[in-house]
Amino acid sequence: MNIRFWGVRGSIAVSGPDILRTGGNTSCVELEHEGERLVLDGGTGLRGLGEHLGWRPVRLSLLFSHVHWDHIQGVPFFLPFFHPEAEVTLVGARRESGGLEDSLRRQMRPPQFPVGLDAFRARLAWRDVAPEPFEVGPFRVTAVDLQHPDGVCAYRVEAGGRSVVYATDVEHGAALDPRLVALSEGADLLVHDAQYTDEEYLGVGGPSRQGWGHSSWQQAVAVARTAGVARLALFHHDPRRGDDGVAVIEAQARQLLPGSFAAREGAAVAL
Repeated sequence: MNIRFWGVRGSIAVSGPDILRTGGNTSCVELEHEGERLVLDGGTGLRGLGEHLGWRPVRLSLLFSHVHWDHIQGVPFFLPFFHPEAEVTLVGARRESGGLEDSLRRQMRPPQFPVGLDAFRARLAWRDVAPEPFEVGPFRVTAVDLQHPDGVCAYRVEAGGRSVVYATDVEHGAALDPRLVALSEGADLLVHDAQYTDEEYLGVGGPSRQGWGHSSWQQAVAVARTAGVARLALFHHDPRRGDDGVAVIEAQARQLLPGSFAAREGAAVAL
């Protein structure tokens, strides 16, 4: 299984000379196995993936952790959605506010957006996240609900004897969430929210981030170590954190878990 990061930033897309090495697009991760693709989240990084795939009849599945804006803003700009022979399965959790299709339709209507979801010409299939492990192409997916405003799903994706856990936008609070620890047990790679430092989360030298729905990089390392995960991708970087700040956190994390690295836009991992 091959993994490629198309968007690694949290909360809002950013640009500038101090983020060139890390990237400024929001959450989007591509998994590929035996020619089949599973895409995790549709943040602004999804646009770049679409340009990479080009104007051709691709087939893929798009899994959403949740529908906050930084995880869906790339959807209107994803080129395969406009190809009449493309086939895309979209999967998300049904919440009190509605299902995934409802949320994406609300994003793409006046006054927020000039072109509606009906402009897409691809063959779209909509699926709700199942409570039990389910199959998406060659991928076996297990989902768990975690703590985040309006809810979030973490996913364990398995294919070819390898496993990736995608756990963005999770807030542990005072203790590690045992649901995520169990989901991550023995995974080959954990992609984990690392938006804050412990000090930032607690409000040292700035506003408290408690209740905002995110983790510190120290908590990400703790989950990986507790679950016996060898490789950890620090993900969902704070929009205020430049390349040097990301590199400092990466170096500190490696002292605690040598297999830690900062997810960077365009980086690829082979499992």
